[in-house]
Amino acid sequence: MNIEDIIKTKKELPLSRKVIVNLLYTENWISDQINSELKVYDISIQQFNVLRILKGQEGKPANLSTIQERMVSKMSNTTRLVDKLIKKDLVKRVTCESNRRKVEITITEQGHKFLEEVSPAMNNFEKRITSNLSQEELITLNNLLNKLRN
Repeated sequence: MNIEDIIKTKKELPLSRKVIVNLLYTENWISDQINSELKVYDISIQQFNVLRILKGQEGKPANLSTIQERMVSKMSNTTRLVDKLIKKDLVKRVTCESNRRKVEITITEQGHKFLEEVSPAMNNFEKRITSNLSQEELITLNNLLNKLRN
C-alpha cells in the first residue's frame, strides 16, 4: 500500500515530502513492532539499546555521555533508562572513588543472561520484518539511508 493511501490523502504528495512522510511513518511502524516484540520481556527499545551498548563495551564501564552518544534515539533520558535497568538488576552504577563526579555503568551478569535470551528473538524479528526485501535490496536501502543522512 502506498503512503498516500495509508495517510488517506487524495492529493499526490511532492516526491520529497512523500519520502519524508514515508520514512517517518515506517519508523513509527517499526518502533511499534519492536515494542510489541519486547513487551514480552518487560523492556523498552531504549532500555534494550542501553544493554546492547554496555555489552559492546566488552567489560569496560561506560559513563552516561558515552551511552547517550551511542543511543539510536538521542531524545532518550539516559539517566532514567539506566535507573530502570538498575532496578531490574541488569546494569550497575559505581561512583569512581578518585573522582566522585564520575559515574561508571556496566552490564551485570544477569544483564548478559537477559541479552542471551532476548537477542535470538530480536534477531528472528529483524529477519522477519525485512523478509520482503532481498539481500541486494537491503544493501541498497541501507546505502540510501546512509546517503540521505550525509
